[in-house]
Amino acid sequence: MEPEEKKYGDPRKYDPSFKGPIQKRGCTDIICCILFTLAVLGYIAVGILAWSQGDPRKVIYPTDSRGQFCGQAGTPLENKRLLFYFNIMKCASPMVLLSFQCPTTQMCVEKCPDRFMTLVTAYANQKDFDYYKTFCKEGVTNNMGVPAIVGAGLCPTMLTPSKPFTRRCFPDLGIKGGVITVGNKTKFNDGQKERDAKDLLDGVKNATVVMEARQVVLKIFEDYTQSWYWILIGLVIAMVLSLLFIVLMRFLAGVMIWIIIIAVICVLGYGIFHCYMEYADLKGEPGANVTLQELGFQTDFSIYLQVRQTWLAFMIILAIVEVIIILLLIFLRKRILIAIALIKEASRAIGHVMCSLFYPLFTFLLLAIVIAYWAVTAVFLSTSNEPVYKVVNESACAYSAETCEPANYSTSEMKKQCPDSECLFAFYGGETFYHKYLIALQFYNVFLFFWCANFVTALGQMTLAGAFASYYWAFVKPDDIPTFPVFSSLGRSLRYHTGSLAFGSLILSIIQIIRVLLEYLDHKLKDAQNKCTKFMFCCLKCCFWCLEKFVKFLNRNAYIMVAIYGKHFCASAKDAFFLLMRNVIRVAVVDKVTDFLLFLGKLLIVGLVGVFSFFFFSGRVKAFEDTAPHLHYYWVPILTVVVGSYLIAHGFFSVYAMCVDTLFLCFCEDLERNDGSAERPYFMSMSLREILWKDEAEDLSAPEDDATLKEPLEKDKA
Repeated sequence: MEPEEKKYGDPRKYDPSFKGPIQKRGCTDIICCILFTLAVLGYIAVGILAWSQGDPRKVIYPTDSRGQFCGQAGTPLENKRLLFYFNIMKCASPMVLLSFQCPTTQMCVEKCPDRFMTLVTAYANQKDFDYYKTFCKEGVTNNMGVPAIVGAGLCPTMLTPSKPFTRRCFPDLGIKGGVITVGNKTKFNDGQKERDAKDLLDGVKNATVVMEARQVVLKIFEDYTQSWYWILIGLVIAMVLSLLFIVLMRFLAGVMIWIIIIAVICVLGYGIFHCYMEYADLKGEPGANVTLQELGFQTDFSIYLQVRQTWLAFMIILAIVEVIIILLLIFLRKRILIAIALIKEASRAIGHVMCSLFYPLFTFLLLAIVIAYWAVTAVFLSTSNEPVYKVVNESACAYSAETCEPANYSTSEMKKQCPDSECLFAFYGGETFYHKYLIALQFYNVFLFFWCANFVTALGQMTLAGAFASYYWAFVKPDDIPTFPVFSSLGRSLRYHTGSLAFGSLILSIIQIIRVLLEYLDHKLKDAQNKCTKFMFCCLKCCFWCLEKFVKFLNRNAYIMVAIYGKHFCASAKDAFFLLMRNVIRVAVVDKVTDFLLFLGKLLIVGLVGVFSFFFFSGRVKAFEDTAPHLHYYWVPILTVVVGSYLIAHGFFSVYAMCVDTLFLCFCEDLERNDGSAERPYFMSMSLREILWKDEAEDLSAPEDDATLKEPLEKDKA
């Protein structure tokens, strides 16, 4: 049977010339480097093309039947900010949901109509007709008769009291005595007969179904404009807390870890208590016993906080998390002591490589550039379509819903065949080569976003790995540590290993884009799926999630090996995998416990900043009532601060995580290369040797390993 050490490759041999990261190295994975460079150049070309063709005004401004923007500065419609529908009841057609445009004439107006009026009654009074003409197309004169005006489609047949909603005029509907009203009236005249106000309801519903999401987005955007500086203050607080925790861990690692553990338990305990108090206070309140299923989806999330079931759900979730953390702490209590000692050793390394604490700021900057470029390019790509006009008609017409040209439509064959038809703006599209491949360009934009973001993350990991490896393999610390180890490692990574970074991030990006496609297909086929299909999609999503986690873990360790030995990505990934498999027990019981403790630190920072944000933005504390901004949704800045705080804390604590992973791999190699004798001394510090020897003695079954470690330890102690 093949020996265990041979099964996962040969252990490292003693090399007296090895002093840490190899200085003489060559470029690795050149083909992937060239491919990544060409892809980025193509990405820049796509951005330039999108910026030249796109027009974000299509998202900002409503569009009338001619394809003109209502309220656009520097145009004749600058003061006409609102969109008016000639016949809102036509918006009850399903076409509204398909094309996002009502099959009725639309024009830009300064104000919405504020009274009931028909074209026939207004025509009889000069003052009323002058008012009525503000809602008509150009070319209407007092000499034209009502039949001629209606036949040419120049004016609506009626006006109803309306109010602006998302910069569009919708009937002013209400309820009076359980009956739907418009302008406080239950009936209105449409120019031909009396109609009930409820006849307008379907048209308003379909016209607003597309606008409601936009309205929510606009409110969220408005909340950001009101609270952005407070959000920045919250993120700065999170950054200061993270940096403070890291600095204190440099000197008081053991104390800080126990403080983090106790504080996380206390914060979760307070969260459970607060949820219970809210749950108890809502007892007997009207409507508080409504279930979340009965409530359905609401754009105003504060409504959910008035329901008892919401707080019960929060309380149960926090209680489960609290129990899981306490059980893990109980079962891993011995491993936690070892992990704390390992974090102390990482603190010493960071103390000698202080620049590493500020490297996450560089990573944040690069990621911000990548995200901003992707977002701007996506907006310009989505707005680079041309206006498409469709034939809209009252009676039967062979050309109905076909594309048309508004400039010469009055003299076209379509108009002759269908005299009552009009050529109206329908949506933005296009038939050119560029427009046909817009979907492909959007896909390319998303894929390059994943690739570039993963590349930036990988660059940070390799840079820190090279710096901490320089610390570990320095025999006399800190004298043998090279000057500016972070900058030296960054230079090596960019000069020699851009291809390896691109290769590893490409593999991860392909897996992530497949996960995105699976989510997209699952959403699109939701209604058409049977149980077997749903099960298959669930299995696929689960498998690719696990694969992504494994590839991230393997890439991380491969970058450490690349930073040390300068080999290409595949060889480094193989060496890292085999090295970890030869030390699989240490990986499971030491490395992962350290990650858990660092996660608790991130959780504590997010919890502290999140609780403070909740009390500030929700107005629960009277001292902040006058200071806090008045918002539509106070959860918007809270959620932003919480997510931002986690990313900031993750960035700072990732320095510790990368340091621990690098020291761990170097320690495993040190054990294989050296035996602790005078001829082959260990590079590890005395404290690290004691820490991991205890772990070895408790968990490894091979007695020769214990003896190998124990003998030099006893010599050192003597």
